[in-house]
Amino acid sequence: MDCLESIYTRRTIRKYTDKKVSDEIIEKLLKAGMSGPSTMNEQPWHFIVVTDRKLLEEIPKASLYAQMAKDAAVAIIVCGDPKLEKIEGFWSQDCCIAAQNILLAAHALELGAVWTAAYPLQDRVDNLQKIFNIPKNIIPLCVIPLGYPAEKKEPVEKFKKERVHHDKW
Repeated sequence: MDCLESIYTRRTIRKYTDKKVSDEIIEKLLKAGMSGPSTMNEQPWHFIVVTDRKLLEEIPKASLYAQMAKDAAVAIIVCGDPKLEKIEGFWSQDCCIAAQNILLAAHALELGAVWTAAYPLQDRVDNLQKIFNIPKNIIPLCVIPLGYPAEKKEPVEKFKKERVHHDKW
């Protein structure tokens, strides 16, 4: 699948089969995440790969809207380390780019995935830090549950010409 096709056809997938995702594919997803640009190349990210079923079942306790994690083959928690910033405040943007790359790579590899937010919701951040022993200085940005899709969703056209402005507003 080419890049534009992946972007245009990616959909949020919340239902997965029980097929295992290989370590090789997980590494490809992480490599995609780490291939994104970052402010001054600071790369302030860390990733927690969750495959343990008991831990996957804990994720919905940290975030009510991450119920699908308990049925996922894998979840990737994208975390930021503000201490790695060269310019304060950019870690979250850099980690969002990494997360988007993971979502697009998952789709290109015929996996289904969903973004579930943690940061800036402090209760979710605290809960994830507790469950996964994340140091207090490391901030979980989001959890991406993923696996082989057990549902199919058609692409949706999201382009809105009225939201595009040329040269000036």
